[in-house]
Amino acid sequence: MDTALAICAGIGLAAACGFRVFVPLLVASLAARSGYLSPSANLVWIGSTAALIIFMAATVAEIAAYYIPWVDNILDTVASPAAVIAGTLAAAAAFGNIDPAYKWVLALIAGGGAAALIQGSSVATRAISSAGTGGLGNFAVSTGEAVGAVVLAVIAILLPILGLVLAVGICVLLVRFLLRLRVRRARSPIAPA
Repeated sequence: MDTALAICAGIGLAAACGFRVFVPLLVASLAARSGYLSPSANLVWIGSTAALIIFMAATVAEIAAYYIPWVDNILDTVASPAAVIAGTLAAAAAFGNIDPAYKWVLALIAGGGAAALIQGSSVATRAISSAGTGGLGNFAVSTGEAVGAVVLAVIAILLPILGLVLAVGICVLLVRFLLRLRVRRARSPIAPA
C-alpha cells in the first residue's frame, strides 16, 4: 500500500510540474525535510538545505517571470522540456525505494508524460490569451497556473490518491480542450499557413 501511495504522490507531483517547473520540487523538498516524503537513497538530496534554497529561489524567479508580458511566452520554450525533466525527477523522488528499473520507466512515462501534457496545454492557453488580449490576459493564466501547481503539489503529498485523481482529471480535461481547439482550427475559414 505504501508503494501505491508513493506512486500516486509521484504522479500528482509530476503533473504539477506541468503548471510550474519548480513549485512541485520545492513542495517535494519541504515534504522530504518534514518527513511527509521518503525519497530513495539516490534522491535524498532533494530534502537538503541546498536543494531547498535553490528550489525557493528558482520558484520565485519562475513565478515572477511569468507575470512579465511576452517573457512568459518565451519562457514556455524553456519550460516545456524542463517540465518533463522536473516531472520525471519529482515522480522518481516520490516513488521511494522501488526497483530502479520500474521507478525510472514509470517516472518518465507517467510523470514526464503528465507534466508534458499539462505544460503543452498551458502553452496553448497562453498563446490563445496572448493573441486574444495582446498579452494582458496572461496575468490571469499565470495566476491560475501558479495556484494549480501549489494546490496539486500539496494535495499530492498530503492526500496522494486525491492528487492522482486530480492529475488524471486535469489531463483528461486538457486533452479534451486541445482536441476541441484542434477541431475549431480545422473548421476555421482562415486556416493557419
